[in-house]
Amino acid sequence: MTPAVGFDLDMTLIDSRPGIREAYRALTARTGVHVDADLAVSRLGPPLRTELAYWFRPEEIEDAVVTYRALYQEFAIEPTVPMKGALDALAATRAAGLRVVVVTSKLGRLAGLHLDHLGMRADELAGDLFAEGKASALVEHGVRWYVGDHTADMVAARTAGVPGVGVATGPCSEADLIKAGATYVLPDLTGLPTLLGEIAVGSGPASG
Repeated sequence: MTPAVGFDLDMTLIDSRPGIREAYRALTARTGVHVDADLAVSRLGPPLRTELAYWFRPEEIEDAVVTYRALYQEFAIEPTVPMKGALDALAATRAAGLRVVVVTSKLGRLAGLHLDHLGMRADELAGDLFAEGKASALVEHGVRWYVGDHTADMVAARTAGVPGVGVATGPCSEADLIKAGATYVLPDLTGLPTLLGEIAVGSGPASG
């Protein structure tokens, strides 16, 4: 299997805050339950149910998940934009002879809509996974480095036994990412092509 670079999605490859903000506002309008959309988008990364638990009673959460996901396609896809350097980072990954694998806590179907809308092609996409739960997908798809903005992404990389590349473009600082076990930390994805040029030399299918 050709080795791959794994990428988280929200706040790593895409800035989904504008769209998710609108989706949460639509959820409030639909359910009558107030969700502070600005606060919610400031802490993207954990699974949807984790955020909804701040606003909905336990017995309401599953219905809220269904309603939110039904609203998501209408409100969240169009406003989302690529993160700074994301398109170049994907191009550099392919230029290095590596595959692109996206592993995200977002439902795979919704993640795919984002990628298609923004013209971002992934060789493999695994969704609805978080922290240690991402590790099995990283191993299954031959990921050699995992790039993410959240401390949980660094936990995923560490659990999978691969270097974590932290990008400080989400809710976690460079110090947070280092503390969580990041092997490399970048301010944003603009530095990834150079880093790949340094670390991906000789990363053929049989390399360790």
